[in-house]
Amino acid sequence: MKTVSPTEVVVSQPSAPIVSYGVRLRQFARECWSDRLSYLFLAPFLLCFICFIIVPVIIAILLSLTSFNGFDFPRFIGVSNFIYMFTQDVVFMKYTIPNTLKFAIVVGPGGYIFSFIFAWLIHQLPKSIRDYFSLALYAPSMVAGVALTMVWTATFSGDSIGYLNQILLSLGIIESPQLWLQDPKYLMTIMIIVTMWTSMGVGFLAMLGGLQTVNTELYEAGRIDGIKNNLQEVYYITIPSMKPQMLFSAVMAIVGAIKAGSISSGLTGMTITPQYAGHVINNHIYDYAFLRYEWGYASALSVVLLLLSYTIMKLCYKVFGTKEDE
Repeated sequence: MKTVSPTEVVVSQPSAPIVSYGVRLRQFARECWSDRLSYLFLAPFLLCFICFIIVPVIIAILLSLTSFNGFDFPRFIGVSNFIYMFTQDVVFMKYTIPNTLKFAIVVGPGGYIFSFIFAWLIHQLPKSIRDYFSLALYAPSMVAGVALTMVWTATFSGDSIGYLNQILLSLGIIESPQLWLQDPKYLMTIMIIVTMWTSMGVGFLAMLGGLQTVNTELYEAGRIDGIKNNLQEVYYITIPSMKPQMLFSAVMAIVGAIKAGSISSGLTGMTITPQYAGHVINNHIYDYAFLRYEWGYASALSVVLLLLSYTIMKLCYKVFGTKEDE
């Protein structure tokens, strides 16, 4: 029997993974070359995804570890921005986080539920008029910016010719014009109302399309098995049959609500709302990035927003996704 010295054993063991990695790399290269036409069609999307998603995220993470004012070279300070954020930034802890969570919790699930309800109601209509109602509900999301300036600002105007003040004065409910957008008691409520009005966007269309893909034979089978009303049909048949659309709509609704921030600035015309009543995390990022030029700290805030969005997205996958989605 041939003996092997300890030296030979030690030297020969590390070569196995190297050979394995080399084989896998060559196999991967051969697969890429055989599917080169597919990768060619994917190239535009991959390039855009890398340039506008991956690279900005990496840059934001790197800048969050620095002190950078946009002019001098970034100075590395480690996690000091995050320590300051959670220990010394009073506005962030006292106003930004509570306002963002309150706004997202109400608008996200609320818009999601209303999207499903209206999509289901429209789906019950005859096909001849279904498209008109769909367009009527989807239109506010297409003209949100124009409507915000022309309709809602005029509605909640603080003078006597504001639509809401004019109606309440004529009915004798109030004695003098109310400054709706400057009063901290009402600003968050108005932001929620306006955002809900414009929430019938892509998620609403996805749900409407999902309802049209449900196999109608399932409803007939359900009636045979004992389903007695429409509510049971929705719970036992409709929702399980359109989980992919429900997942997409949930992610769009909740993450979109978290990222919303321009609504308060558009209504009040100010970046910093009265007594920070409508100050959400996007307003805080804009404040530090474009008013104070503290881009390192603004990048740290963006990273926190990214992590918050990712956490909620994973929660949506747990609720509506399958094991393959996770």
